[in-house]
Formats: sequence, C-alpha cells, structure tokens
Amino acid sequence: MKKTRQQTRKKKQRKGVAIYHDMKVYENFERCAIRIFECIKQAEKSSPGAPRSLYIDIQGHRNEAGGFDHDAFELIKDFALGFLGDYLTEIHTPLYHVRNPGKQRNDIPEVLQINHPDDGSKYGYDAGSLGIQPREKKPVTRKTAPTVRAIADYLGLEEAACLVCWRKPVERAHVVPSALGGSMDVRNFALLCPEHHAEAPDVADAESFWAWIDYAELRDSPDKWVNASDEVKDFLRKHNVQIGKEPRESLPFFSAVKGELKSLYGWTDNDLKKADWLELMDEFHRVLDTATGRHFSIDKKASTYAWAYDIALRRIRGNSSSVIRDSP
Repeated sequence: MKKTRQQTRKKKQRKGVAIYHDMKVYENFERCAIRIFECIKQAEKSSPGAPRSLYIDIQGHRNEAGGFDHDAFELIKDFALGFLGDYLTEIHTPLYHVRNPGKQRNDIPEVLQINHPDDGSKYGYDAGSLGIQPREKKPVTRKTAPTVRAIADYLGLEEAACLVCWRKPVERAHVVPSALGGSMDVRNFALLCPEHHAEAPDVADAESFWAWIDYAELRDSPDKWVNASDEVKDFLRKHNVQIGKEPRESLPFFSAVKGELKSLYGWTDNDLKKADWLELMDEFHRVLDTATGRHFSIDKKASTYAWAYDIALRRIRGNSSSVIRDSP
C-alpha cells in the first residue's frame, strides 16, 4: 500500500497546469502582465512544482501595418518569452511556441515590478499637455466610420455584441471622440450596447477609454450569461458563477464620480480629503473644457468627470504618468 501511495503522489506531481489568457482589445500591457503573473503564482501555490504551460491569444491590438501593436508585442516577446520563460515549461503565443530548455524555476517573485524602457516611448496619458493620446499612432485617413462587421472582425468577435455585457444590438462607439481629434480608423472604435455607450467616457485618452471598458466588463460580467442556454446556466450555477448582475443602486451624480475615482483610478479617502478643492476645481474645468467631449448632447457622464478629476489632480501634483490601476 505504501508503494502505491508513493507512485500516486509522483503521478500527481507529473500532471501539468495549463494557463490560458486571451488578451482582449481593452487590456493594455500592464493589465495583461499583472493578470498572467497572478495566474502563474496561483498555479504554483495550488500545484507546487507542476509543469506549467502558458497559452496567450490576442484580440485586436493591431498596428497600422497589420501586425501586433506595441502592447501585444511587448507582452509576447519581452514579458512572456523574456521574463516568464524561466518560470514555465512551455509557452504558446500567436508568434512563437517555445519550450524551456532548462528546468522550470518555481521561486516566483511575490511582486511584479514593471519598468518601462527609457526609449522615448509614451506610456499613459500626458496630463501636462492635455493633447490627444490615441492608441493608433498612424491612423488611416478614411472619412467615414467602418462598418459594424469590420469593427467586430478587428475586435475578434464572431458576432457583433457589446464588449461589456454581450448584449445586442450594438452601437459604434468612438474610443477618442471625433470632436477631440479621434480618427475613423477601425482601431478607434468599440462595439457597445446603448446603455454602456451612454456610460463610456468621452476623453482624449484612448487607454483610459479601454481601461473603463475593462472595469465595466468586470463589474457587469454576470450579465453576459443572461441569455445563455439552460444547460450553460446549470453548469455555471454548479460552479458558483453569478448569472445576471444585481440591480445597481441609483447614486447621486457625484457619488458615482467618487466611486469611479476610487474603483478605477485608485483614489483613496485620503486623496479626497486632502485635495485643495478650490485649486482642483479650477484645473478640473480646464481639463473638462480642453480634453473631454459630449456624447449625443449628454452633458455629464460620471466616467468623463472622474477622468477629468484624475487628470486635474495629476496636473496639480506635476505627475503626468498614468495612475489607472488594475481592476479588482
């Protein structure tokens, strides 16, 4: 019996762990890297020493030449193949399939430190300039918006559905509004249902728009399963997956803004208390007038106001780097 137990234990140790991450169009390098890293840490915690295989897929994230953009290429080449290579047995990406020639390391660091190269590249929104910050650096010069089907193809969607809740029908949402200099490039569009289109921020910063989509998708993800088959719903319930989000409490406008400042931009109660609101309001209105727009004459959106407050605070503090944190 003792020999059998030892054989069983060795057999269990030989079982590998597959880690799959689909880099969505709304995820940037930082959010993707943090999530993959946490998955690898969890895999080592739950199955110590087991061989780990990482599978990465990419949606969207195309550059003007049709290849992968900076975020996707950096995630594959520098992060997955470079940094993570020693902590995995095998890596599968759209560009490379690599096996670790040595022995997989299991001394995974507790904290992931992300340092951007000092090569003149721009990371995050330049609050100092209040200029437009699109994701596409060399947009096409087309004069009309792409079709819903073309946008869905770019986003990697088989069907045109809302990126947040998967509902249909959808509307074409500018990432950076045309009034702020946003282009008609397919990379400057998202597909959203009317409800989430009306909530999404109208700002000069593409990455902040996509960060909001990421935040809203996590917040409202239970709605994705509302129209699923009974079979799928039964499976999800067995695995404690919530189907349909709880009705959100209707908040006063500035309570909603405060909620987004804390949930998306990482503000604390201390930030809210210590801010010089007279100075902040002056700068806030400057940002609001210069770098935000309106959607179909909607004067106030909590998401747009939250972004403007965050940029205003960064300008006052002289910090132009992005402070959007990974959504919980």
